[in-house]
Amino acid sequence: MNIYRLGIKNALANPLSTVLSVLLLLLSIGLISLMFQVTRQLDNKLEKNIRGIDMVVGAKGSPLQLVLSSVLHIDVPTGNIRLKEAERLSRNRLVKKAIPVSYGDNYKGYRILGTDKDFLRLYKTELAVGSVWEKPFEVVLGATVADKLQLSVGSTFSGSHGLMENSAEAHDHHPFMVVGILKPSNSVTDQLIICNLESVWMVHDHGHEAEAAEEDHEHHGEEEHHHEVHDAHDEREITALLVQFRNPMAMVTLPRTINENTNMQAALPNYEIERLSNLLSAGSKAITLIAVVIMLVSGISIFVNLYKAVRERKYEMALLRTYGASRIQLLRSVMVEGLLIGITGFIAGILLSRLGIYVLGGFIEDSYKYTLGDAGIMKEEVFLFIFTILLTIFATILAAVPVFYLNVSKILAGDD
Repeated sequence: MNIYRLGIKNALANPLSTVLSVLLLLLSIGLISLMFQVTRQLDNKLEKNIRGIDMVVGAKGSPLQLVLSSVLHIDVPTGNIRLKEAERLSRNRLVKKAIPVSYGDNYKGYRILGTDKDFLRLYKTELAVGSVWEKPFEVVLGATVADKLQLSVGSTFSGSHGLMENSAEAHDHHPFMVVGILKPSNSVTDQLIICNLESVWMVHDHGHEAEAAEEDHEHHGEEEHHHEVHDAHDEREITALLVQFRNPMAMVTLPRTINENTNMQAALPNYEIERLSNLLSAGSKAITLIAVVIMLVSGISIFVNLYKAVRERKYEMALLRTYGASRIQLLRSVMVEGLLIGITGFIAGILLSRLGIYVLGGFIEDSYKYTLGDAGIMKEEVFLFIFTILLTIFATILAAVPVFYLNVSKILAGDD
């Protein structure tokens, strides 16, 4: 007599009740696992992308929008600030390093970012092939951009105005050339096309500034020409300034000074991202709570279905007792039936969560050009598996209580 095979056959003998229990379990496991995976991936992305940036300075507006647009590159900027004012701030004794960033164009949905080489050092990026830009209109591609757009060193392309892929205005007068491709870093650099600031300024000048300077040189002489170039420099703008503090005192005084005494605003990425995480965690906790309730309902469903099955199979169990089966063996057959439901539901739930990650990852990539990493097994999912097994065992033991009170003689005589 194979008790384990008997338990499996008993589970398959009631397909509707078994499938219902498995569905409830996989739905709860899938939701909880999906929340674990999304939370981990978002936390890792956010932590890596804001690391090393103590403050962001940009145009007045929403500080969260400023951080999202200038650090995470998933929102529109609040506006531009004068390069002259940004340079003055970068020379402040409380500032250790200040990295200018300027953007407003894209190529097939991927942002073209003007900055300096400190930006690459900030994210500890390495070149996979090629070199870093040395002159205007040379660009370095993030690993994801190069892979998705099938660009290589030597490729040329023209950007489009705006941050949306369907922008109609293309800057065909100033094509960019790829001179380097970065290694994957699992940071925001993977989704960016990076060049120097002069490239961004020259694209939006449409060559008029150079023509005006040449004409001025011909008619007014060398001295007036330098004066005009100097004025043009004063009028140049950037989108934001990424700042590293020299000491903790800077965090206390510098943001308030900027916000109160200048036409710029300062935002602290750590604070803004924590505030965003708190907002998102409320929804995550609500979904997880619903999933836990469904999981408990699944445990009740397993108990009810197994209890009903045990009551309906009491005659067969009485016969097995007469053939020498012990109560422990009968309990084991019921336990196999319950664990089959629990393990099947857990595996199906994990597969459902991975499908959810795949679908969600595709949506995020289409909308924000971000890619989610591989969804490996988390320690929280191991604990979730242990909890699922314990819940199943508990429900099975409760359902198998009638096994210990079988009156074989009465059942076989038809009196029970």
